[in-house]
Formats: sequence, structure tokens, C-alpha cells
Amino acid sequence: MANSPQAKKRIRSSEARTLVNKNRRSRIRTFVKKVEGALEAGDKSAAEVALKEAQPELQRGVTKGLVHKKTAARKISRLAHQVNKLG
Repeated sequence: MANSPQAKKRIRSSEARTLVNKNRRSRIRTFVKKVEGALEAGDKSAAEVALKEAQPELQRGVTKGLVHKKTAARKISRLAHQVNKLG
């Protein structure tokens, strides 16, 4: 158990950041699932719209330190490739 005031504060702040990060990660996954759902349905226009919405979310995750830069780039690249294949 934390004894110093700073250690107690770090516990409080890390719990608060954990909640924010969970929400942000969940939001990213939701946007990616929308793209994947449109891909499974074979709807290219819906997939393109969903991809345009998912890209900024993934990039925001990178800037917030939630997702590694190359991981986000790989996800965006793979999704874009699948959307382009639908044509």
C-alpha cells in the first residue's frame, strides 16, 4: 500500500487515466469494427465513409500514446487495402 502522499496521488491519477484510456481504446475499436462490418457486407461506399471516420481516431490514439505509430499505420493500411479491393 502506498504510504507517501505522492504515491497516493499517483494511484489516483493512474486510475483516472486508465478510465480515459479504456474509453478511448473502446472508441477506436468501435470505429474499426464499423469498417470491418461494412467490408463484410460488401458495401464499398459505407466502408469508405467508415474508414474516413476511423483514420483520425487511430491517429488520435497514437498522439495520446494509446497505440503505437506503426500499429496504427498498419491497421489503416490493411483496412484501406480491403476497401479498395471491394471495387
